[in-house]
Amino acid sequence: MLTVIVLHALLLSLADGIAPNKRQSERRPILLDESGGFPIGGKIISSPNFPNATLSCDHGYMEYFIPWKPRKTSLVMWHSSSTQAWQNRWDGGEGYKDMFLRRRYPVYLWDGPRIGRANWACEQYRYVPSYRDQGNFAAWNFGPSFPNFWPGVQFPTDNAEAWQQATSSRYIEFDTNMNVHLETQAAAVAADSGKLGDSIVYLGNSASGLRAQMTVVKSNSTNIKAIVAYEGYGCVFPDIANITAGEPFGPMIVPLEDFKKLAKLKAIQFVWGDHRDESYPLLRQTREAAKYINMYGGNAELFFLAKDGGLNGSTHSAFADMDNDKVADLLQGFLEKNGLDGYQTEIGDNVGDLDQEWLK
Repeated sequence: MLTVIVLHALLLSLADGIAPNKRQSERRPILLDESGGFPIGGKIISSPNFPNATLSCDHGYMEYFIPWKPRKTSLVMWHSSSTQAWQNRWDGGEGYKDMFLRRRYPVYLWDGPRIGRANWACEQYRYVPSYRDQGNFAAWNFGPSFPNFWPGVQFPTDNAEAWQQATSSRYIEFDTNMNVHLETQAAAVAADSGKLGDSIVYLGNSASGLRAQMTVVKSNSTNIKAIVAYEGYGCVFPDIANITAGEPFGPMIVPLEDFKKLAKLKAIQFVWGDHRDESYPLLRQTREAAKYINMYGGNAELFFLAKDGGLNGSTHSAFADMDNDKVADLLQGFLEKNGLDGYQTEIGDNVGDLDQEWLK
């Protein structure tokens, strides 16, 4: 039966005029060697009233999916809303998680301390409703103001359920510099632990772009190889720069020797969607950060999905857009360009290999 499925997919590829290798790579079944999750980092505190009573808290939580015969590079998908952002397209279609599992990349979904599945904090906090649905609409670059969509936006504008799903897929966010340090301390422990492998690429979005950079700064290993930040909010700068620190989206200032860790990565790409130009302060911040990274021998760039990638209508979270398959192809190109697409066991991507290897 599986052989019939593979041959049927090949015939569809030829009928569509698409190279069989590419189609088969993108639509192959997802075969997992293992999946699971684990808490990591954090600390244990004692009760002020009962010293023998303790609380394990301020840890992060990592969910993982390891394909059968995987590639060497692990993709750590770091959200700034909820892990749902990486799991599905805006209309419920296939998201980045499954797209890259089909391409045999190990995928990790990260919840930082006090967020999502890692929400046991070491300190008390009080939740206050913020009534931000309409603000999400503009912040996520769906349109200039709610409910006015940009013309041609890569969002299902006639699908009310898609909008409700998008704005409901949120955890509480703690956009403070203290939380940046809290999250990145746990993330650095995860990166250095070896549990994510020795070739890690962080995929960030919004505020997690800053957090990925700070994780590199705090890491004591060379396991992190690259960062791709989709509309990353905030950057890290060396203390020799004439830049004033800010909050909650940077700039964050670190010692020069720590900053140079960013320049040692294979590549950093700051990805921007539509309606973002030099008048946008957070875009200008990424351009300035890339300049400093490259000054110390790094490989950082700004990538505009419209101008550089030929894609129009991209939102704040292009990996969830209606054309996210094309956005994924651009990421695949980035990984190939920087030598981050190799396999742990070389078996290739063509249909012949699939027939011989998968179906044994």
